[in-house]
Amino acid sequence: MPALIVPDGLVCGIDEAGRGPLAGPVVAAAVILDPARPIAGLDDSKKLSEKKRHLLAGEIREKALAWAVAEASVEEIDRLNILHATMLAMQRAVAALAVTPERALVDGNRCPPLAMPAEAVVQGDGKIGSIAAASILAKTVRDAGMLALHEQYPEYGFDRHMGYPTAAHCAALAAHGASPVHRRSFGPVARQLALL
Repeated sequence: MPALIVPDGLVCGIDEAGRGPLAGPVVAAAVILDPARPIAGLDDSKKLSEKKRHLLAGEIREKALAWAVAEASVEEIDRLNILHATMLAMQRAVAALAVTPERALVDGNRCPPLAMPAEAVVQGDGKIGSIAAASILAKTVRDAGMLALHEQYPEYGFDRHMGYPTAAHCAALAAHGASPVHRRSFGPVARQLALL
């Protein structure tokens, strides 16, 4: 596997987790890696095992020059739409960094409005080290949040699907209706509410 690129200078990588689920917040992370403290094994969080993600998340927090995680709530997703809520979470993550980056590299094809130059990198979480690191932090933080929501709403099985629209989740939605943490603007949830 080719090594991921670590750009020179104070460059933050930005990625999100949770655009597709029917429940829970969308979470974004911003990471500025330290070239003097490389982290082996960084990759797109979706390609890593849960155990590997957790190990890397700890290493990222320890070795990065700066990192931050932020979210946009279910209410914000429903009010703004998922794209704008994702951009808001990304802005919040960058604003929370202890070090101000010179530029930002954002996974995907859209950049949020930021105070520094930003560039979108399609499939950046498999190409740029800092974006991969951001994808790992966003995913691990969001998964932990969904496990906490599972404790509150065990009937939906959030611990298994993290809110994504699996057959089991859709069946639970049909059986129990929407919880307070379901995104009412998303089709399957909206349709379920219309049936009530």
